[in-house]
Amino acid sequence: MPQKISPRKIKIDQQDIPFSEGQSIMEAAEQAGVYIPHLCHKAGYKAHGSCRLCTVKASGRWVSACTEPAEVGLQVENNSSELQSQRRAIVQLLFAEGNHHCPFCEKSGNCQLQAVAYSLDMHDAHFAHQFPHRTLDASHPEVLLDRDRCIQCELCVRASKEHDKKNVFALSGRGPHTQLIVNSESGKLKDSEIEKDDEAIKVCPTGALMNRSKPFSVPIGQRQFDNIPIDQQSTGKSGNNEAQP
Repeated sequence: MPQKISPRKIKIDQQDIPFSEGQSIMEAAEQAGVYIPHLCHKAGYKAHGSCRLCTVKASGRWVSACTEPAEVGLQVENNSSELQSQRRAIVQLLFAEGNHHCPFCEKSGNCQLQAVAYSLDMHDAHFAHQFPHRTLDASHPEVLLDRDRCIQCELCVRASKEHDKKNVFALSGRGPHTQLIVNSESGKLKDSEIEKDDEAIKVCPTGALMNRSKPFSVPIGQRQFDNIPIDQQSTGKSGNNEAQP
């Protein structure tokens, strides 16, 4: 009689979480319905680890949950007050470093950055706003690029290359001068290969990339995160996982 093989497991906040060979801590957590805050991670895309929001303590080490492989016996701390405080500070810095004003943004209610801020009980940006000078690209008749809303997660860069097979976007510059650029001769969207239904637009977690043909198509109060918090949606255990266009 064949011997029964016990599933591989890690512990997240003392909860047993099974995982498969090759899965990251994030993938195992999502599969089990455990929410780890994140912005640059998206299932189906190579892990990036740039936003650092998914940092957890794994057997005493600080690691990014989206890039760290799950290993048998790993003890993961995810929901401690220390970690939540650090994550709140990261999101506050993102708001302060950019020009994010949720009440005036069309993506309000569908914005992952906004939803994560709510989940972390963030009440203000805390830090002084830096108001960087970032240009708006409204040259394309169907797609809008608002760099004020960009958090440089590179999801659009990865989606354009890996899914759309177009290589429309890239990040350029260093530190506070880093900006999203368009790979066209003029540097404008109108001269690129972008189309309104490209995955690169759909994966944007903020209002940086928008389909101009469907503004305010979903009323406030009926948007993705209006009624069900992101931590209940992200793992697919509750609500509608699919962001509205």
